[in-house]
Amino acid sequence: MVTATVRRVGNSLVVTLPKDEAERVGVAEGDLVSVEVRRLEVRPVLPDDVAGALREELARPDTREALRLLADR
Repeated sequence: MVTATVRRVGNSLVVTLPKDEAERVGVAEGDLVSVEVRRLEVRPVLPDDVAGALREELARPDTREALRLLADR
């Protein structure tokens, strides 16, 4: 699967196909292709060590209290 950003060219919206992907599937300029379009939601993923450190920090009572004070502002 290829992900790409939609951009405007004139009055149209376009998505480009990276050269390496075009070569991989064997398509060239002028070929007719099928494209499935759907909105993609991208979310960051924390590495396990960072997620573990964050869980430990959030478990500390003084951290929870500090976050409560910040949330109330």
